[in-house]
Amino acid sequence: MEYAVEIKDLVKDFGAKRAVDHISFTIEKGELFALLGVNGAGKTTTIRMLTGLSRPTGGDAYVMGSSITGALSEVKKNSNLSPQETAVAHNLTVRENLQFTARIYGASKADASTRSDALINQCGMTEIAEKKAKLLSGGWQRRLSIAMALITEPQILYLDEPTLGLDVLARRELWKVIESLKGSVTIVLTTHYMEEVEALSDHVAVMMTGAVKAYGTVEELKAGTGKDTLEEAFIAIADQEKM
Repeated sequence: MEYAVEIKDLVKDFGAKRAVDHISFTIEKGELFALLGVNGAGKTTTIRMLTGLSRPTGGDAYVMGSSITGALSEVKKNSNLSPQETAVAHNLTVRENLQFTARIYGASKADASTRSDALINQCGMTEIAEKKAKLLSGGWQRRLSIAMALITEPQILYLDEPTLGLDVLARRELWKVIESLKGSVTIVLTTHYMEEVEALSDHVAVMMTGAVKAYGTVEELKAGTGKDTLEEAFIAIADQEKM
């Protein structure tokens, strides 16, 4: 079976500090995979390696069959990242942001327009398509940021804390957008919101101090710790790590 992502003994050091410590796991095509952990656990560093933004110290990973150490151009072609920081051009409209991003990645003017129209409809942004990004709420800006990552038609989409700082209603609206993408694109999600993981994820990995301490479905993690909720299971895994 060819996985969307296959991580093999991946390591990342920053000087004497080991940020990612020999992690290995797989992500199936079309699923939503959640990567959990406290701040500093190694989640963002792992995603930076998988997207080619940081070179691993050791080990390897295969993204749609391409090695992050040997075929980085293929890796980048097949994936895109919506980072924690909302990356939009504030003086451009929603439509202009999408078209501009598409053109940067080599799309023709006509193709950029077609892709932008499709994503505006898919992400429910018709009513704000002609508004400048700086006039949008945080929730709409996050939705636009995700659409900009999708404009390259990636097979794997990395969402790094996509709902951070959003109110409850804006978060739930963004969940609907993310859920609508499941199946058509493989999604790798990092978040601190456990209810988000319970609502959206197919599989979960829990990282602590750079290592994967638990892996499975939400139900498997709860059963393995004897807890009723994912939050309680996560705390139990974290407490065990401290012992």
